[in-house]
Amino acid sequence: MDTVTSRSTHITTQRKTTATMCQHQPPCPTADSADREAAHPVAHFPEQGWSLLCNGVLLFEDTGELLPDGEIIAPHRPLDSRSITTAA
Repeated sequence: MDTVTSRSTHITTQRKTTATMCQHQPPCPTADSADREAAHPVAHFPEQGWSLLCNGVLLFEDTGELLPDGEIIAPHRPLDSRSITTAA
């Protein structure tokens, strides 16, 4: 007699949420604020093109952003060549 045992695996994913990484006084803008890019960087990787701000925002070199809740903010750097200046 062949016996087949079934083992079910229950997988849960849990996202840890911290109140804030910002220890600055006055506190940096939250990730929901319009000026969220003004927060202090806590990790900076220019060779990879991104920085982590203390409000949890991932700021990319192309000015795109990834907010802590997973929302994506499209790059908003001007692409018009007239607005680009060169160093003398």
